[in-house]
Amino acid sequence: MDATALLSTLSAEMHLEAAEDACCPQGVRRAEEVHIFNAVTPGGKGIRLLKTLLSSACERNCFYCPFRAGRDFHRATFKPDELAGTFMALHQAGIAEGIFLSSGLIGGGVRTQDLLIDSAEILRRKLGFRGYIHLKIMPGAEHSQVERAMQLADRISINLEAPNAERLGLLAPTKQYLHELLEPLRWVEEIRRNQPPHKAWNGRWPSSTTQFVVGAVGESDLELLTTTEALYKHQRLQRAYFSAFKPATDTPFEGLPPESPRRELRLYQASFLLRDYPFELNELPFDANGRLPEDVDPKYAWASAHLKHSPLEINRASREELLRLPGVGLRTSRALLRARRATKINDLSQLKRLGVNPARVAPFILLNGKRPAYQANLW
Repeated sequence: MDATALLSTLSAEMHLEAAEDACCPQGVRRAEEVHIFNAVTPGGKGIRLLKTLLSSACERNCFYCPFRAGRDFHRATFKPDELAGTFMALHQAGIAEGIFLSSGLIGGGVRTQDLLIDSAEILRRKLGFRGYIHLKIMPGAEHSQVERAMQLADRISINLEAPNAERLGLLAPTKQYLHELLEPLRWVEEIRRNQPPHKAWNGRWPSSTTQFVVGAVGESDLELLTTTEALYKHQRLQRAYFSAFKPATDTPFEGLPPESPRRELRLYQASFLLRDYPFELNELPFDANGRLPEDVDPKYAWASAHLKHSPLEINRASREELLRLPGVGLRTSRALLRARRATKINDLSQLKRLGVNPARVAPFILLNGKRPAYQANLW
């Protein structure tokens, strides 16, 4: 098998894996038989991203994973120089602008991390690649390896997979939650805080992300979001990814039901409220079992409980109060405040022109002391 065919095999396998959606992929297309993801970088720029594995061989036996040890399927492995050279050929042909590189564990986390770092070293130092690299940190990687990966990459990720050690024991019993996964995430933030950013390849330390498998081992949304909130506050995590569980054949979990994509969506929405909006974990609308409602988004659920009978005056509300309103986002809140300095907001059509969704916001506001007329069935 030549290098391009091998890369196609590994990128296709990664596309089929029930794993995190790196950099918010919006779709997948084929280019010369290689899977390219239309993705978004941490800075918000669209990018054609090759998402691939260094190797689909793995010595771990994670119960949900299609790459688990002992599963019967064809394995493929790149050498670092093969992968780097093949990617550069795709890049020079205008097919791929960046690369997301992960791997199954082969010969331990330290050895596998060395191979991933070697691949990035060749791209940066030997082949002169100045574009986007997202590197996965392997379970068991050493501090010096995390530091070197951060010097080479634009983004790094360490997948916790579960919100705590108890749940990880049910999901991936050979992994150590604190030592192999959480501690390297802490190292990332320590390096960013204590070492000068000029050590990084572009003068900026990379952002960091993690991923959770949702719905395989009975974890609640409260458990997932408790860990997510802590990572946002203390580790400056850029984003948490939530992957709704899908059973894979020939795994211990193949008989379990798939998790609802709607639950995945609600977790994303709640995590953004914790990261970007003035919401705390204890304000989210969990039920008695620690689950978010699936029939309505968490912001609307909060507003229905707190603002329906005590609406906000849109002409006096602070930005923090505006951001609690359904239909008002980060950009539209700023636009609304600018407009308010010039004139009073008197009707829903003014809000609509500012980018606010009038049907979603109307039940929760006053316009000059009066409730606006709206059609309740529009939202």
